[in-house]
Amino acid sequence: MTKAGSLLLLLTAMVAALAGILAFVVSKFFAAARAATKAGREGGAETAFMAAAMEEALQKMRTQERAMQARAEASERLSGEIIASMTSGLLVVSQEGIVRTLNPAGRQLLGLPDSDWMRNYRDVLADSAPLADVIKECLVGRRPIVRRTVRMDRGAGASHLGITVSPIRDVEGHEHGAICLFSDLSEVADLEDQLRLKDSLARLGELTAGIAHEFRNGLATIHGYSRLLDLQRLPADFKPYVQGIREETEELGQVVTNFLNFAKPTELLLVPVDVGILAEKAAEEIRTEARARGGEVTVAGHFGIVEGDEVLLRQAFSNLCRNALEACTDVAPRIAVEGGTDAAGMLRVSVTDNGRGVDPAIGDRIFRPFFTTKARGTGLGLALVQKIVVTHNGRVSATNADGGGACLTVVLPLRTA
Repeated sequence: MTKAGSLLLLLTAMVAALAGILAFVVSKFFAAARAATKAGREGGAETAFMAAAMEEALQKMRTQERAMQARAEASERLSGEIIASMTSGLLVVSQEGIVRTLNPAGRQLLGLPDSDWMRNYRDVLADSAPLADVIKECLVGRRPIVRRTVRMDRGAGASHLGITVSPIRDVEGHEHGAICLFSDLSEVADLEDQLRLKDSLARLGELTAGIAHEFRNGLATIHGYSRLLDLQRLPADFKPYVQGIREETEELGQVVTNFLNFAKPTELLLVPVDVGILAEKAAEEIRTEARARGGEVTVAGHFGIVEGDEVLLRQAFSNLCRNALEACTDVAPRIAVEGGTDAAGMLRVSVTDNGRGVDPAIGDRIFRPFFTTKARGTGLGLALVQKIVVTHNGRVSATNADGGGACLTVVLPLRTA
């Protein structure tokens, strides 16, 4: 081989070596690029997965938050509805004495208007001092007060309240207020009064009926002997005395008879009675006398049917109308008999006059036997009315009418179907 051929072969070998090295470098470069591209793709997928997971977790947290908020609002709304729907009064007071809650039933029982009562409970209960005293006792003594009954001397609201007050404590046992539940016990108190009155009337009848019989027998003997005396054969100056004995014994005999009618046990003959008819008959008995004195007797309103003794109920309403007429001593009598029914199934009949009214000092004493403010009254008319009404499971009360005079109201249960 010539020298030129050898040199050409050497050059060819060197070019081939350089080409191989270059190809190796290029292949390494592309491999590194592919590896970098693959690594970038894998890293992006992981980042996207993590972002999606975080977004899903946030979405779940938002959903749970909305659900918890909805449950809280529903719970708060339900609590408000329960408090507003309670028939008993609810009063919540802080340890500092500030009213936090006073539900509608509580405002109605206390005779308070609908307004913001977030003030000191002493100011809120200014007209309900007995209730305020019980709450103060609980706040100061830090002990519960269970089922205490108090009388409310107020014109509006309930007359008797049943009260339960308990301290409010946190999880650590520290007091931070009191919760008070109270309910209207007026009807229960009225029933208890009726039961006591029935028992008192029964005892009074048992103790005095025998004595009244003995008095009547003695009066009958005196009256009989006075009738045996012939006034024509007596001296003129003796005649007035004998006549006076007769008149007084007759009047006392009538008093004793009335008392026996009051004291003896009442036997009811129960039948359906239209009270409107009885009221009209009772008014008719005094209408002529009232018109003769320049007055009038009216009957108005709605009267229902009650289950009762017609004779006794007529006597009761007759006594009420007669009492109203006798109360109008200095004026032309204006007497109104009005009836009405309520949703509780009770009939209310009021007899109103324009007389002097009821003296607040005597109050319910006008229904006691032998208590009277009239010059020649026996004090048994209204007592007998009360006894008849009570034996019919009703009640009678006396107040002063708005325009002057007295208003006696009889409440009787209506007849059920």
